[in-house]
Amino acid sequence: MAPTEHDHPGELRAQDPIKLLAIRETPLTVDEVFRAVGDDAAGGTALFVGTVRNHDGGADVDKLGYSCHPTAEAEMRRVAEKVVAEYPVRALAAVHRIGDLTVGDLAVVVAVSCPHRGEAFEACRKLIDDLKHEVPIWKHQTFSDGTEEWVGAC
Repeated sequence: MAPTEHDHPGELRAQDPIKLLAIRETPLTVDEVFRAVGDDAAGGTALFVGTVRNHDGGADVDKLGYSCHPTAEAEMRRVAEKVVAEYPVRALAAVHRIGDLTVGDLAVVVAVSCPHRGEAFEACRKLIDDLKHEVPIWKHQTFSDGTEEWVGAC
């Protein structure tokens, strides 16, 4: 997106909009991700929080565990860079949990700030959808009936 004589600098993509990318074994917080995307030129911030739910495919989920490939953070960066290239992102952050989680735990938190709300919503949706489909993170679910299931990429 090339600037025109009518563009305000705040309408343009920030110099280094990727503020936080991480995969962690420790609990995630919405506040950390929200603070990371604060930007005075952003009029819209969209945030998505993925939590462990108590069911999947008609079965009761007792617990789950996330694991990842060693390249997962590099893949997160690649996905984030694609979002930054496609939208006027002022700030972007994404963190994903690995390890054992229980129902209600935060599994992933992503946020994007843009000059306008529509762009923020679209960029955030693109970010979480692409992370889910492209980053090598796997979910191992344990159901209340004792069965187990592996689910690929987030």
